[in-house]
Amino acid sequence: MNGSRRRLTIALAGLVMATVAVIAAPAGAGALTRAGSCGITWGSLPKTGTGAGDVTSIRAGQHDCYDRVVFDGQRGFNEVRYVSQVTTDGAGTPVPLLGGAFLQVSMRTPSTSPLFHGPFPDARGFQTLRQVAGAGGFEGYESFGIGVRARLPFRVFTVDAQGSNPRLVVDIAHRW
Repeated sequence: MNGSRRRLTIALAGLVMATVAVIAAPAGAGALTRAGSCGITWGSLPKTGTGAGDVTSIRAGQHDCYDRVVFDGQRGFNEVRYVSQVTTDGAGTPVPLLGGAFLQVSMRTPSTSPLFHGPFPDARGFQTLRQVAGAGGFEGYESFGIGVRARLPFRVFTVDAQGSNPRLVVDIAHRW
């Protein structure tokens, strides 16, 4: 067999082995590759909850699969949902936010509580999070806007362990 025919035979054998490896792979392996190792199944529909509290600080963090916004002091939330424009409570004035999509976070607060005016977390360098801003309050509710890169899956939960600071957590996935 001459050199070029031998190289062609080796190349074809490699192609056949690669095709067999793909066909013989377990069914779950393809799904794992497509979704990455995150396995996020949260969705982007509105989330509703209960509880109230005073926001004492807001912080943000980055994880392998999502960006996180934490509202310290808050024991619950009324609703978190994507909106075309975040608006202030009561007046309905647009709140300017960076990003391609916007989450409005509405929470109950004691009527005597002052509104949270900052500081807000710096989102520079985050994969999904772009900005967090206050959207005011009205009749026992306080709202915040979260600007994100795109409309992506998110989840919302509270942490209220004994002896620790209660907090509301909003995680926004890096991808679908």
